[in-house]
Amino acid sequence: MVNKEISAYMAKIGRSGGRKSKRALASTNAKQMVRVREARKAFRDFHDTCFWSSPPNFQVSMTDIDWVVEQLKRHGGQAGWERAERLCR
Repeated sequence: MVNKEISAYMAKIGRSGGRKSKRALASTNAKQMVRVREARKAFRDFHDTCFWSSPPNFQVSMTDIDWVVEQLKRHGGQAGWERAERLCR
């Protein structure tokens, strides 16, 4: 049996799920966030071949994306080149 307080709480959070998000994020900022996320993933995926001299827990930032692209193109083979091209879009 469900407690009335729990039932009321679940109803409240269920109603808020359908509302439009109040977070205002410009599309350019969203695209930059995606690029950083993809660059971090590429850094992890290609660490052994392209980024071996960097610590594995290095946090790629927006300013590091060009470096990640350069290293992928230089040392990543065809797969690295293709990943770098996706980061350049």
